Amino acid sequence: MTKNLLVELGLEELPAYVVTPSEKQLGEKMAAFLKDHRLDFESIQTFSTPRRLAVRVLGLADKQSDLTEDFKGPAKKIALDAEGNFTKAAQGFVRGKGLTTDDIEFREIKGEEYVYVTKQEAGQPAKEVLAGVPEVLNSLTFSVSMHWANNTFEYIRPVHTLTVLLGDEALDLDFLDIHSDRISRGHRFLGHETEVANADSYEEDLRQQFVIADAKERENIIVEQIKAIESQEKVQVDIDETLLNEVLNLVEYPTAFMGSFDEKYLEVPEEVLVTSMKNHQRYFVVRDQTGKLMPNFISVRNGNADCLENVIKGNEKVLVARLEDSEFFWHEDQKLKIADLVAKLDHVTFHEKIGSLSEHMERSGVIAAYLSEKAGLTREETQAVARAAQIYKFDLLTGMVGEFDELQGIMGEKYALLAGEEKAVAAAIREHYLPDSADGKLPETKIGAILALADKLDTLLSFFSVGLIPSGSNDPYALRRATQGIVRILDAFGWDIPMDELIDSLYSLSFDSLTYANKADVLDFIRARVEKIMGTDVPKDIREAALAGSTFVVSEMLATADALVAASQTENYKSAVESLSRVLNIADKADSSMVVDESLFENDHEKNLVAAIDELTLSGNADDKIAQLFALSPVIDAFFDNTMVMVEDEKIKNNRLALLAGLAEKTQTVAAFNQLNTK
Repeated sequence: MTKNLLVELGLEELPAYVVTPSEKQLGEKMAAFLKDHRLDFESIQTFSTPRRLAVRVLGLADKQSDLTEDFKGPAKKIALDAEGNFTKAAQGFVRGKGLTTDDIEFREIKGEEYVYVTKQEAGQPAKEVLAGVPEVLNSLTFSVSMHWANNTFEYIRPVHTLTVLLGDEALDLDFLDIHSDRISRGHRFLGHETEVANADSYEEDLRQQFVIADAKERENIIVEQIKAIESQEKVQVDIDETLLNEVLNLVEYPTAFMGSFDEKYLEVPEEVLVTSMKNHQRYFVVRDQTGKLMPNFISVRNGNADCLENVIKGNEKVLVARLEDSEFFWHEDQKLKIADLVAKLDHVTFHEKIGSLSEHMERSGVIAAYLSEKAGLTREETQAVARAAQIYKFDLLTGMVGEFDELQGIMGEKYALLAGEEKAVAAAIREHYLPDSADGKLPETKIGAILALADKLDTLLSFFSVGLIPSGSNDPYALRRATQGIVRILDAFGWDIPMDELIDSLYSLSFDSLTYANKADVLDFIRARVEKIMGTDVPKDIREAALAGSTFVVSEMLATADALVAASQTENYKSAVESLSRVLNIADKADSSMVVDESLFENDHEKNLVAAIDELTLSGNADDKIAQLFALSPVIDAFFDNTMVMVEDEKIKNNRLALLAGLAEKTQTVAAFNQLNTK
């Protein structure tokens, strides 16, 4: 016989960003708990609102499955003494399993007998196992936690109720000084405490108290209400998924409504208005049928439609206050001069151990000039990069960015255009922040990409130079994100700039403000980001082989990893890799000063191999290069089958080592094939 189990934890309002991952975490940990304790179930449903996390287990068995487990003990010769009595070793073994020597049997394994005991454990009733539910709740992890009242423990938010129902029976449990019951709390203003009749009535019981416990149902309600407003008002609404998830985790009983603001604010740049509405007020943006921004917004109330006009007026009043600030800053900032703002950056600290923003920009400008040359930019593009590098942080001192820091770069572009800067320069000011997340949008222009690379490279090198190096999960200055941005930009634009040569060149630069240090750590950090981008779908040995290639060009390493994954599925992969690995391993013994003397060849296989090496151009893409190397496998195998490399004659030996070293050098530019696993 099976029953359904409900567990609900009632809390103070959770931060919106915590709700969805916590709901998922609760479901996963409850499933793991039940499996670990041998309690079978059919499926698990999860629920969440800002004030509760809940899980319902469907088809929970009424008791644990029985356990039968065999344990292997010491060998018979150790378990028995000369008289055939059980030794202390045997007695201690069975005692540790809660059994006696009467339970011992001997089983033969590979010609020798060993002690074995079988332990059988009857399954406990589900109610007894579920006494461990508080362990599940206590195992939830959060990015922040707090103390409350005089308690010594901490949790994400204060806990008010614990509801644990097995069918219609309330279980007697305790968690953080809260005793379980069948009581749950309704909507903070519209509802009240209510008894949950049984595990199956949970959603309906809460619905009567103006709580929609199912997050997906709340989301559907919000979307349907917005669609209804769209249809009624003949407008379009941007239903941003991230904003939608945040809003549904701010409300328990959603009611969407549309408000408005004065059309005069539409003179302010759209990005400012959208930021005010979306990021600060959690409003959905409204557009007309052509996509033009309208003086309206849609918000979602945590409650019903009663007195909705007052709610709309209140939201409009709050938004207008923000729009007034935006309009003021927009007009005031245009009175400022870029040159004056740039000069003031001398007094703005980039980091107390590194220096000012001006010094950071100066170093980035030098790096940008170097990159412009390496990337083959035209004279006009190089000049645009240089100009952008001189001013690109100026908007940090504008009133608008001071109020809305999300608009840094965006307002820089707009103010630069108003000041008469070239479009390419203005676009680069905006794009140098990209990508602003691990998988964020990349710069679209070469000028913006070069400036983004320069800014991120100086950031990376500067922080590493003063010892501010990320460790573990700690990365307060987002250096991993910056470095991943460097790698992604280089790959996207196909700039074949070897990272080791680039870093060497940057470390040779001289600045009054800072001396770069910890170069080896920087290179290792960049390699780690390249490996991260390769992803876990690429086997570890292939990632390591591609990263260990002698050509530290990001795009080539990424392409090589993908090509090796494809090649690993071919029939000749194992034999070809083993041939190349043999070359690389033996070539390590060669002296770099040795050269090949064909007059010392003693067989045709040496001649065939040197001819194949001379013809090896390693042209084309990564797939082509690997195919060319794999094609050498028969020639390499024939050489080794018929030629002893490490002979006594030093000249012959060194000549053959030099021959293999020449092939190894070319091979190593693609990948370290001797790091691939072919077993």
